[in-house]
Amino acid sequence: MSDKPRRAVDLKRLLSLARPEARPLVIGTLALAIGSVMTLLYPMVIQQLIDGIEAGGGKELVTRGALMLVGLFSAGAFFGAIRAWLFTVSGERIVASLRTQLYRSIISQEIAFFDERRTGELTNRLASDTTVLQNTVTVNVSMLLRFTIMAIGAIGFLFYTSWKLTLLTLTVVPVVAISGGFFGRKMRAISRNFQDALAESTVVAEETIAGVRTVRAFAREEQEIARYSEAVEASFAIAKRRASIIAMLRGFIGFGGYGAIAVVLWFGGNMLVDGTISIGELTSFLLYTLTVAFSLGALSGLYEDFMKALGASERVFELMDRKATVTGGAHRLAEIRGEVVLAELDFAYPTRPDMPVLQKLNLTLSPGEVVALVGHSGSGKSTVAALLSRFYDPQGGSIHIDGTRYNELDIDWLREQVGVVSQEPILFATSILDNIRYGRPAASLDEVTAAAKAANAHDFIGSFPEGYETLVGERGVKLSGGQKQRVAIARALLKDPRLLILDEATSALDAESEHLVQEALDRLMQGRTTLIIAHRLSTVKEADRVCVLDQGCLAQQGTHDELVAQDGIYRRLVQHQFSAA
Repeated sequence: MSDKPRRAVDLKRLLSLARPEARPLVIGTLALAIGSVMTLLYPMVIQQLIDGIEAGGGKELVTRGALMLVGLFSAGAFFGAIRAWLFTVSGERIVASLRTQLYRSIISQEIAFFDERRTGELTNRLASDTTVLQNTVTVNVSMLLRFTIMAIGAIGFLFYTSWKLTLLTLTVVPVVAISGGFFGRKMRAISRNFQDALAESTVVAEETIAGVRTVRAFAREEQEIARYSEAVEASFAIAKRRASIIAMLRGFIGFGGYGAIAVVLWFGGNMLVDGTISIGELTSFLLYTLTVAFSLGALSGLYEDFMKALGASERVFELMDRKATVTGGAHRLAEIRGEVVLAELDFAYPTRPDMPVLQKLNLTLSPGEVVALVGHSGSGKSTVAALLSRFYDPQGGSIHIDGTRYNELDIDWLREQVGVVSQEPILFATSILDNIRYGRPAASLDEVTAAAKAANAHDFIGSFPEGYETLVGERGVKLSGGQKQRVAIARALLKDPRLLILDEATSALDAESEHLVQEALDRLMQGRTTLIIAHRLSTVKEADRVCVLDQGCLAQQGTHDELVAQDGIYRRLVQHQFSAA
């Protein structure tokens, strides 16, 4: 699609965002029309007032004219206020809905989507780009209608006053139109580049603030300030180019508008000397000329805003229209035993398609079995966990649970059957209660408490003054590693999954915390199919079966004792760990 048709489609879609607010916008448009008519009438009143005074009218005429002007301005202000309120409130409601739709689209994407995009870029789309669109679909449309009515109405009165003078004045319109079209095309491209550069600076800020402890630990504040400053300067350079275009556009329009006034004064002055026009008519004509010039100037500013909005809308609509590549079926199992079969799995991450992680992997987890997955770093252990949670789909082979293929199952239902406790659990900046309930939002307080007790978390929660209402801070920063881990285990217990994945769940803890967490994990694993991923082999000794991955393939499997007795990868891993201890 060429640029012009695409621009028309984008503009039409932008304006369609206002459709749900049609009623208040129609009322606002009616108020706008009435207010604009009131404003257009005042030069006629001034014309009659001046000509009346020149003809010998007294103070009564002046008083009546002043009262008429006050009435017109009051009515215009009243209807203008109604128009402004309705359009502004509708704009806020539209942008709130737009942000929700955009967020829904973003949060529904597959995990690979987030691998390719940075958090700051996405938050910038939600905050900055949607704000740019807000005024465009309501307030700017209101202003567009208002100044269009003003310009057309004023031109009509100009023709009524003097058609010769009007034709001369309107020679400026083609200059304005051509200038607007030329500079508008440049404005749209630069506006899109500016939004991208602004998103880049947001990315840098978000990364640095999120990792402020690392920045502080390495004393790299000045380096990060320089990096952020560089990103800001890049957006500033684009902003300067945009400002140059705006300045040139407004310069052309300003010259045309004031040039038209100069022509009116010259030609109209000659008409006044010849007696073909009165002083009142010339004054009225000048006021209408100013109205046309002001309206055209305002319309050029709105044209700039529309071009900025079109630049921002491309990114927003691109995200809103994107469909997740990992989708589910409609099937749900009436009863789930927990047998998981990975058959001939081939997988490479979408961001690194030329680097296979799993190759023809075959692995079966029996119902209720505890299987430990070990291997060198990069052997594919965490990738197996990600596939079982269906964060990704394999490029080859299949995964079944109780004989049903993963991609045939309802994806939300499937993920409800899978519980994950990772090395660094993610807690939200809400209360402990809300974080535990994240596993099952409808759970009662008694159920939450029971889960916390089983996770060895109830005692330390009770030691806080606010108890379960204690706020954990961003990413759980107010809790220790062991406390966060036990809250995460309580969350998993409350969820009650049939398939449990423990991804390095105790590797970052001290001995005391590890003991409490391991007790809680032992309770959590009871009756569930469990996959344990660990580097520390001491945590997998009690597993029913140990599976060893090597370069994405299953190299060995058996009990801990059986594998230690064999001369293979597992035995060397054990020897290496104990010799390093």
